[in-house]
Amino acid sequence: MTTHRIYKMSFSRVYPNYIAKAEKKGRTKSEVDEIICWLTGYTQDELETQLEKQVDFETFFAEAPRLNPNRVLIKGVVCGVRVEEIEDPLMQNIRYLDKLIDELAKGKSMEKILRK
Repeated sequence: MTTHRIYKMSFSRVYPNYIAKAEKKGRTKSEVDEIICWLTGYTQDELETQLEKQVDFETFFAEAPRLNPNRVLIKGVVCGVRVEEIEDPLMQNIRYLDKLIDELAKGKSMEKILRK
């Protein structure tokens, strides 16, 4: 299996980009955190601990307390690839997160983003 560079990239290094993308469109850091916690099962404190530890994406998702079973409802294209067709589970989870942040930046309601 191919190891992508992003797997070893520090999650805490990319996290500010998620926030910047959301804030540029009038959304908030707390909404970004809510999305991340919904997807991974981390509490806010656990998320902050992961950021402080500067874990890589692979570790971030491997240590996720409970990946949300409704994440399979996330559909669409990220980086030219349909997220529902990605075969590598780790890459799919990373792209799910990218897609949710994209939806936030595009102005979707949190209810729709969190598949309620």
